[in-house]
Amino acid sequence: MVAETGIAGTAGTGTGTGGTAVAADYFQSYSVVGLLAVVGVLFVAVAFGAGRLLRPVVPTPEKLMTYECGVDPVGEGWAHTQVRYYVYAFLYVIFAVDSIFLFPWATVFAAPGYGATTLVEMFIFLGFLAVGLLYAYKKGVLTWT
Repeated sequence: MVAETGIAGTAGTGTGTGGTAVAADYFQSYSVVGLLAVVGVLFVAVAFGAGRLLRPVVPTPEKLMTYECGVDPVGEGWAHTQVRYYVYAFLYVIFAVDSIFLFPWATVFAAPGYGATTLVEMFIFLGFLAVGLLYAYKKGVLTWT
């Protein structure tokens, strides 16, 4: 009966090998991804290998010395970083995540049957963002110095 229905992968066989044909199609799509990954790894390996073979190797003490922006190193390599830079990064993440979620929210909000649920979820999300913004305001991050 299966051979008469014309189901893809089983039509005309009648032997029950349709499961292997479906599995072969399934794994063929993954083989394309695997082949692309192998080609990508080979491309990077060939590029690094060619760079290693073609570059001139003339080590001198000046080339082996650590420097930053062409200035000779003076003092220790340890430097203190102000915490406010992390707070700026935190604020950026808050608003970047906000913008990422607002665009899909607008499209789902327009879909029938999802309006009220989506609106409540977005206000909860915006509440979390408001708490983060309030924290930054209380810490004085939003004031120019």
